[in-house]
Amino acid sequence: MKKTFILISALCASALLYTSCSNNDDVVNKVDTTNISASVVIDALNETDVKNALTITNSNPTGKTSETPVENCASITVTTPNGTDYPKVYTVDYGTGCTVNKITRKGKLKITLTGSIIATGSKMTIERIDYYLNTHKLEGTIEYTNTTTVATVPQWTRKVTNGKLTDVLNRVFSNSGTITVRQTAGVDTPYVLEDNIYETPEGNHTVTSEKGGSLTITVQETLIKKYSCEYISKGKLKIEGGALNGVVDYGNNDCDNKYTYTHESGAIYNSQL
Repeated sequence: MKKTFILISALCASALLYTSCSNNDDVVNKVDTTNISASVVIDALNETDVKNALTITNSNPTGKTSETPVENCASITVTTPNGTDYPKVYTVDYGTGCTVNKITRKGKLKITLTGSIIATGSKMTIERIDYYLNTHKLEGTIEYTNTTTVATVPQWTRKVTNGKLTDVLNRVFSNSGTITVRQTAGVDTPYVLEDNIYETPEGNHTVTSEKGGSLTITVQETLIKKYSCEYISKGKLKIEGGALNGVVDYGNNDCDNKYTYTHESGAIYNSQL
């Protein structure tokens, strides 16, 4: 399985947010394209935090071990404020920094469950408290709500509010939005995560830089995300904002960190996380 440190290392090595151009399209070369890469990175980091929270809170009521426990260097406390099974609050404290698989996290995540996340209507809320992934500061709240209507097709909405990413160059990117997530594989093994595959058929979000430039990103073609892969492996996003008008394409379902941006002029720009 691809390890999360591959993603984080790639972010650090590239100073985070630059797109590599494969030709000389004047329109795109004269425009600040960092918001495109910022959008891709923010989405990947949101996915990482949701995956981390699902792993931390995953429990099998039968008491059987369904998969190898994930190594975690944080101090984790669990409370039930009302004295009942739910709500259940996980405080994940990484202190001043601890490292697993070459990822250094510091600060806290507060994860609140209103019920089992596999039950319709239940919500998992992730709050970032002075929280860093390596040298990147992440802020804001992620709400992951079960909206399943057909038992064989579990579904959630993922809403990001007051999102903010500060990169290694101290550039700040605000973000917010809502997407739909459906599980298309692994439904029969709800407490085993490794065989899960998710798709995102719809949704949009905005990314705004500290300079005021803003992009709207909309799902154009269903995104495919395997739990066992750190990256979206297939699907397309429509990118609109300022002089930028094009499509991000994640490829042909390979578990890699590559994507392309195709501008409306037809110019193609290859990049990777």
